[in-house]
Amino acid sequence: MSKHILSLLVEDKPGLLTRVAGLFARRGFNIASLAVGASEVEGLSRMTVVVDVDDFPLEQVTKQLNKLVNVIKIVELEPASAVEREHVLVKVRVDKQTRSEVIEAVNLFRARVVDVAPDSLVVETTGDSGKVSALLRMLEPYGIRELVQSGLIAVGRGPKSITERVLR
Repeated sequence: MSKHILSLLVEDKPGLLTRVAGLFARRGFNIASLAVGASEVEGLSRMTVVVDVDDFPLEQVTKQLNKLVNVIKIVELEPASAVEREHVLVKVRVDKQTRSEVIEAVNLFRARVVDVAPDSLVVETTGDSGKVSALLRMLEPYGIRELVQSGLIAVGRGPKSITERVLR
């Protein structure tokens, strides 16, 4: 199995997320990551879906997704030709002795401390999955109290846009 990143341009309509997720579920595919948000075109949203599947069955799912009325366009993004990012908030246990060590690790990863309490710090970072995983491994020995991680978001490199022909 291999990781596939699908970028979907969809109409803002109630129930569409359920129908999209249902297509993957019916095929027995687990969605590893899902992020949905507004696009640069009013009334259209962008979904980034990450799935681990073989190539052939993914083609069947994309064909079925294209049949959904509210799906405008689907693009599979290749990791080499896309910018991928995740956003993470992590609450780390600290005390007087470990606080400076955690802050040093946070600075090393160009992350930021966004909340300070006597016995914890909330750290925010954005980056590719390798950077996020490395930071989490670094913070694990101190004790991770909470972790909130966004789904992967991605956009193709270069001048082309998924909405290019939609706007004309």
